[in-house]
Amino acid sequence: MELSPRTVPGEPGTVAPKRRRRPWAYGVLALVLVGLGVVVYQGLTSASLYFYNADEASEQRAELGSQRIRLQGSVRDDVHPLASGEGIEFTVTYNGADVVVHHDGDPPELFQPGLPVVLEGRWSPSLETFDSDRILVKHSEQYEADNGDRLDDADDADDGQSGASLGSSTP
Repeated sequence: MELSPRTVPGEPGTVAPKRRRRPWAYGVLALVLVGLGVVVYQGLTSASLYFYNADEASEQRAELGSQRIRLQGSVRDDVHPLASGEGIEFTVTYNGADVVVHHDGDPPELFQPGLPVVLEGRWSPSLETFDSDRILVKHSEQYEADNGDRLDDADDADDGQSGASLGSSTP
């Protein structure tokens, strides 16, 4: 019969077995941290796009240079395809200032003259046109048939000027 005392791991005077570190675990941890860093970077850079109305952007085009911004204005009735066939050209207006826009790609389905839009892009190297790669269309969530008579009155009062105010009226 064995009567010698047993030793319990972690007890003073005993040596715990050495744990092996797995190098692949460090690799996985590094990949997770890099992925998290990329997500944070993308979130911060997309949130830092400055928003300018067409008149402000036009006045500050030299200072803005090739910086990526958001530009807001109403679309004039001069939308036509680019010569390259890879996009459209149109003019946006806000507060009396017009900006010629070259948009790369197809516009969204709701895009049409007279609607307010927000464009993402930058000024061309010549600072003559705004090169856009994303169009966000501002639209009403209310069905037009509900206020058809008010829309007709607004069209008559507008007299064809597409640079009208973006404000809304309440009944």
